[in-house]
Amino acid sequence: MTKAEKIKNFDQNSIGQKKSGMFGLPFSLEECETVLIPVPWEVTVSYGGGTANGPKAIFDASYQVDLLDPIVKDAWKLGIGMDEANKTIRSKSNLLRKKAEECIDALANGKTYEKNKKLATNAKQIHEGCLWLNKTVKERCLHFMNKNKIVGLIGGDHSTPLGMMQALAEKHDSYAILQLDAHADLRNTYEGFEYSHASVMYNAIKIKQVSKLVQVGIRDLCQEEMDLITNNPKIKTFFDRDIKHAQYRGDSWDRICNRIVNELPDKVYLSFDIDALDPKLCPNTGTPVAGGFETEEILFLIEKVVKSGKTIIAFDINEVTPAKNNDWDANVASRLLYRISNLVALSQKRIA
Repeated sequence: MTKAEKIKNFDQNSIGQKKSGMFGLPFSLEECETVLIPVPWEVTVSYGGGTANGPKAIFDASYQVDLLDPIVKDAWKLGIGMDEANKTIRSKSNLLRKKAEECIDALANGKTYEKNKKLATNAKQIHEGCLWLNKTVKERCLHFMNKNKIVGLIGGDHSTPLGMMQALAEKHDSYAILQLDAHADLRNTYEGFEYSHASVMYNAIKIKQVSKLVQVGIRDLCQEEMDLITNNPKIKTFFDRDIKHAQYRGDSWDRICNRIVNELPDKVYLSFDIDALDPKLCPNTGTPVAGGFETEEILFLIEKVVKSGKTIIAFDINEVTPAKNNDWDANVASRLLYRISNLVALSQKRIA
């Protein structure tokens, strides 16, 4: 059956069929305009764990998402599919996570890598594993980019999309990152790990093709990160406190979004850490921080980016951590994922 025939025969109003693909859609991965790459990796998480379970939980929750999009008419016809998970990523994550926990616990108790051979060996293996992950993610992203797919990455912790950013550097001469996050993620290293989830944007701005980093919702950072934000002209940060205080004084989210969009060039990579949201919407994420956004505030901003004529060249959603016997976090994430995927397709003019 052709894709056109599948569209004709598909009942978008019916219950999602689990024998079908993501969101209950009837398309093969090759037929999908948008391909999501799951990266079940959480080696360097520094507080709560479980985000490696995020991609599968989001996939499972997607069957409950209704397909009517208020902005993008008949968006489901484009097709959104999730790539098969790389089992080696998960097994390496499980192995190296145990080694990372040993390192983190030892550092918290005053030990150092220099004086402990086992810890130094663990740290070296973790570093090599992170390099392997970046390379693996980059290659998989390029595989689908070369097929002219819209590519999204589903983490895993926030270290996972660095390989995606490296892949984009081979496809685009210049682009900006729009980071929605509670954390700046600008530490040089964290807990001794160069490729920590807390260092992903520090590593990202070292990519020559990344012309700018625009951060939105930041409300938890250290002095090192603040110094970098203050002194690096490549970085523009809209702090959660400043956003809220402006609104208290009578400013509107509409005008604030206009200022955010005006900081962006024509090509934008969207990196969305779920903890940018109010923690009531993602209570199980690894490092929740009081404050943050409602879902429609996030979508309103992304709609503004699209309506401005800028192109969202790729995106990620990460740090979604499902709780046992409770799929609330994945439920929220899957609905946002559907809307964001459709807006990205609209920005790339894949649909009118």
